[in-house]
Amino acid sequence: MNSKSVAHVSLIQASVYAFVALMAFLIVTASEVLLVVFGGILLAILFHGVGRWIHRQTGMNETVALAVALLLPLLAMVLGGWLIAPDIGDQASKLADRLPRAVERLQEQLLQYPWVSRFWESTRQLRELIPDGASTAQYMAGFFSSTLGALGNLLFALVVGLFLSFSPGLYLNGLLQLVPTARQARAREVLGATAATLRNWLIAKLAAMAVIGILTTAGLAVLGIDLALVLGVIAALLSFIPNFGPILSVIPAALIALVAGPDKALHVLALYAAIQAVESYALTPFLQKRLVEMPPALLLTMQVLFGVLAGVLGVIFATPLTAAAMVMIKKWYVEDLLHKRPAETDSQDVST
Repeated sequence: MNSKSVAHVSLIQASVYAFVALMAFLIVTASEVLLVVFGGILLAILFHGVGRWIHRQTGMNETVALAVALLLPLLAMVLGGWLIAPDIGDQASKLADRLPRAVERLQEQLLQYPWVSRFWESTRQLRELIPDGASTAQYMAGFFSSTLGALGNLLFALVVGLFLSFSPGLYLNGLLQLVPTARQARAREVLGATAATLRNWLIAKLAAMAVIGILTTAGLAVLGIDLALVLGVIAALLSFIPNFGPILSVIPAALIALVAGPDKALHVLALYAAIQAVESYALTPFLQKRLVEMPPALLLTMQVLFGVLAGVLGVIFATPLTAAAMVMIKKWYVEDLLHKRPAETDSQDVST
C-alpha cells in the first residue's frame, strides 16, 4: 500500500472517529432536543400510519386522508376539553391544595411509631438548614419553569411531527443519501420495519393508556374518591412509562385517600394493584402482537441509563428508543452481519 492510500485510509478513520465523538457530544449536551425530535418522529409515524389506513379504507386522496388523520385527534381533543376540561381543572386545583395536607397527615401517622420519630428527630438539624420560604419559592419557580418547558417541548414535537407527516419522503431520501447506493434498499427496508414497530407499539400503548384511565377513574369513583377524574388522567398519562409510571401514579391517589382514613388508602392501593394485574395479565397479552417484547431487565436498565443522560424525557422515551434499537440490531447485526435469519434465531431460542 503506497503512502497516498495509507493517508487516505487514515483520513477516513480519523473522520469516522471525529463523527462518533461529535455524535456522543451531541447526545450528552443536546439530549433533550434530540429526544423532543424523536417525539416528533413518533407523532409523524402515528399520523402517517393513521392517514394511510384511512386512505386504504376509504380510497380518498392520501393528502386528504392525512389531513383527516390530523384533524380527528384535534377535534376529539377540543370536544373532550369542552366536556371535561373544567372538571379536570377544578379537580387539579383541589388536588394541589389537598396533597400538602395529605403529606402532613401521613407524617403525623408515621411519627406515632417510635423508630420513625427517632429517625425524624435525627434529621432535624439537616432540615433546619433549608429555609422554608426559599424552598417554597424554589419549588414554585421550578414547577412553573418545568410546566412551561414541557408545553414548549410538546409544541416543538408537534411542529416536527407535522412537517415529517406531510413530506416523509423528503427527509427519508435525504437520510438515505448518507448510505452507500448498494445498501440503500436494505436501509429503506430496515427503517420501514422500525417505523412499523414504533407505530404498532404506539397504537397499542395509547389503547392501554385509555383502558387504564377509564378503569382507574371508575374504580376511584366507586370507592368514593371525589378527585377520581384527575387521578384517572394522571394514571393514564403515567402508564406510558413502564415500571416507574404505575408507582408514581398511585402516590397522589393513596395520599388523598389517606385523608379519609387508612382503610380508604388500602382500598386504593388494592385497586391500583388490581388494575396493574389486569394490564399485565389480560391487556398486554391481548395487545402483544402490536407490542415489542422486551426483557424487563433490559428495559429497566435502559430507563435508568436514559434517565441519567437526559432526565425525565430519557425515562419517558426509553421504551420506544429501545424498541427501535432492537429492530435495527436484529436487521443489521443479527441478519446482515451474523447471517442469522428469524427462523434460525427462533429455533435456537426453542432449543435453549
